[in-house]
Amino acid sequence: MTIENVERNTTGAEQTATARWIDHWEPEDAGFWHRTGKRVAWRNLWLSVLAEHLGFNVWTLMSIVVVSLDDVGYTFTVGQTFWLLILPNLVGAALRIPYTFAIPRFGGRGWTTTSASLLLVPCAMLAGAVTAEGTPYWFFLLTAAIMGVGGGNFSSSMTNISFFFPEHRKGLALGINAAGGNIGVAVSQLLVPFAIHLGTGVNLSYAALMWMPVIVVSSACSWFFMNSLTAAKPDNTSYREALTSKHTPVMALLYVGTFGSFIGFSFAFPSLIGIAFSDFSRFAGIAFIGALIGSVARPIGGWLSDRLGGARITLWNFVGLALGTVGVLLGVRADNFALFFGSFVLLFVFTGIGNGSTYRMIPLIFRTETSARVARTGEDMDAAQKAAKRQAGAVVGVVGSVGAFGGVVINLAFKFSLQAGGTLIPALLAILVLFLACVLVTWWFYVRSTFAIERAPNLSYARI
Repeated sequence: MTIENVERNTTGAEQTATARWIDHWEPEDAGFWHRTGKRVAWRNLWLSVLAEHLGFNVWTLMSIVVVSLDDVGYTFTVGQTFWLLILPNLVGAALRIPYTFAIPRFGGRGWTTTSASLLLVPCAMLAGAVTAEGTPYWFFLLTAAIMGVGGGNFSSSMTNISFFFPEHRKGLALGINAAGGNIGVAVSQLLVPFAIHLGTGVNLSYAALMWMPVIVVSSACSWFFMNSLTAAKPDNTSYREALTSKHTPVMALLYVGTFGSFIGFSFAFPSLIGIAFSDFSRFAGIAFIGALIGSVARPIGGWLSDRLGGARITLWNFVGLALGTVGVLLGVRADNFALFFGSFVLLFVFTGIGNGSTYRMIPLIFRTETSARVARTGEDMDAAQKAAKRQAGAVVGVVGSVGAFGGVVINLAFKFSLQAGGTLIPALLAILVLFLACVLVTWWFYVRSTFAIERAPNLSYARI
C-alpha cells in the first residue's frame, strides 16, 4: 500500500491497524514530500513528541519527589537519596537499546502506543508508595527503577522519526522531537511541586496521579493517528555494520558529554542546591529553569548544525561546557551561590545545543561513509543509502543508551564526591576532564583538516 493510498483511506474513519504500515516512503523526492510526505511526517512527529515528553515526565519524577520525602516521614541518607536518583537513570539507559530495535520489530505506531502505556505502571507504584504508611526503602528503589521505562522512550522515538524526514530537515525534526521530550524534565520540575501542595499538607501521590489521564490520551492518539514505515525494517547486515563502525563509540562518547551531562545535571540539580548551598535551598523550586533552557536549546543545536556543520558546533559547544564547569567550580570554592547557579544554567544551555548537534552528525556520518564506499565498489547508490539510514537509526539508539549511562556516571561522581569529602569539587574536576577530552575527540575525528591528515584521514572534508 502506498502512502497515497494510506492518506486517501484516512479521510473520514480511521484506518485499521494493518493499514497503518506504509510501504512506499521517499522523503528525498521533493514532489512526494510536498504532496503527502510532509503532512504525514509532521503528524507522526507531534504525536511522538507527546509520548516522549510523558516519558521524561515520569523518568524524572523521583528526582523531584525525593526532595519532599522527609516532609511525609521518610528520612534517607545522602547515599540512599542518590541511589533513588541513579536507578531511574540506570534502567532508562539500559532500556534504550532494546527500545531502539523495537521500532523495526513492532513499528513506530505499535511501539509508541505500548511504551506510552507502560508509563502507567511506575505512576501507580509511586502513588501507592507515598500513600501507604511505612513503605520500605526497597519499594522506593523498585519504583525508581521502574520509572526507567520513561527513559527508554527517547531512543525508540528518535529512531522512528529519523526515517520520516529528508536529510535537509532531519536536524530540525530530531531537534524538535528530542527537545519536546527533554522539556518534560523541566515541566515536571515546575508542575509537580505545585501539584503536591494542592490542598492541605504535602500530597506526594498527586505527583504520579496528575500524569495518568494524559498518558491514556497519548496512548490512544498514538494508536489511532500514527503510522509505521516498512523502510524501518532491519536488515542484519546494515545493523551489524552500524554497531561495528568506529564512529559509533566516538559518537557515544560525545553524547555522554552532552546528553549524559544534561540528564545527570537535571536529576541532581535540585538536590545539589540544597546540599551545597543549604541557605539557598528554597531555590531548588526554580531548578527547572536549567532543564527548560537546555531543552529549548536542543533544536537550536540541530538548526545551527544544518547550516554550519554539526562537528564545528559540537567542538565549540564542548569548549563552552568546559568554561561553564570552571564557573561552577569557582562558585563552589568561593561559596558564591549566584556564580554557581548562573554557571549551572550555562551548562544546561550548552548541553542542549550539544544534544542537537551530536544527533545531527550521526546520519551525515553514515551517508558520507556510504557514498565513499559506493564510489570505490560501484554498488547501487539508492540501496546503499537506504541501508545507511537504517545504520544511522541503529546508532541513534546505541548512542542514546550510552549517553544516558553518562547521566548515571555523573550522579555517581556527585555521590562519591560528597560522601568522601563533603564537597562537589572532585566530581566537577572529573567532569571538566570529560569535556576537554570531548573537545579533543571531536577535533581529531571530524574537524581536523591539516594536522596528520594524510596519515590519519578523517571526515572533515564532508563538514559533518
